[in-house]
Amino acid sequence: MFPYFPQPTLHVGPITIYAFGILVAAAMLAGSHLAIRRCRKEGLEAGLAMDLVFYTLVAGLLGAHLFAVLAYFPGEVWKNPLMLLKFWENISSFGGIAGSLAGIVLFFRWKAPGLSTATKWRYLEAIAFAFPFGWAIGRLGCTLAHDHPGTITRFPLGVSLATPEAMEYIRYYYQTAGRLADLPDGVLLSGMAYHDLGWYEFLYTLLVIVPIFLLMDRRRRPTGFYPALFLLLYAPARFAFDFLRLGDARYLGLTPGQYGSILAVAGVLFLWRRGVVPDRLR
Repeated sequence: MFPYFPQPTLHVGPITIYAFGILVAAAMLAGSHLAIRRCRKEGLEAGLAMDLVFYTLVAGLLGAHLFAVLAYFPGEVWKNPLMLLKFWENISSFGGIAGSLAGIVLFFRWKAPGLSTATKWRYLEAIAFAFPFGWAIGRLGCTLAHDHPGTITRFPLGVSLATPEAMEYIRYYYQTAGRLADLPDGVLLSGMAYHDLGWYEFLYTLLVIVPIFLLMDRRRRPTGFYPALFLLLYAPARFAFDFLRLGDARYLGLTPGQYGSILAVAGVLFLWRRGVVPDRLR
């Protein structure tokens, strides 16, 4: 089992810097660098690519936060609307993806309205290709922060509950979810683990999505291939992982992430039938 350890921190005077924040920043920098380099490789304008990446990141962060608080914590937002302004807290994967796509659309409408549709898709293709590499770094941050706990398990890749700190951590989340009575006693619990969804997504991205992207890049692919490929690889896995989540908001039995997964696949299939997504994904 994967050992549990508190999130690493760095203290600089009165400021505490968390590993999650450092890795999210590293993810944005790495993803931006790869996307701009990909644009240059494809003969696209580097300056325009830099501006596009900036819009994509800002809109992605806004979308990630707004979707997270409105979908997962609607009651808390009703009591404290100022939560909407705390953009450094509570982020959602599909909210980030949706926000990024909105940022791309707005950028082309406001900053580059004269570009052809084909050229716009080439820029989107470059960003989509770079995305899993930054995503993996960001999910490593989720792993170190332990911010996506799931139910207890004996699965070998779960996070061990052998230490008092780990048991205190999982008891807190079970109590928050109103399920504290579901936990076994301390001796039995110490031999178990819990599903860490951030850890699982990191492994899946690093060991499945990234290698597939690198393999597919060995030859030329039609425009639109990589945005569709990422969603078709990520969405089904995320849909399955969310059944393991502990205490997430659910609507008709499904989490917001599962509805996002359904919409992502449906969107790809819709564009496919419209002839936007390339046939080579068949």
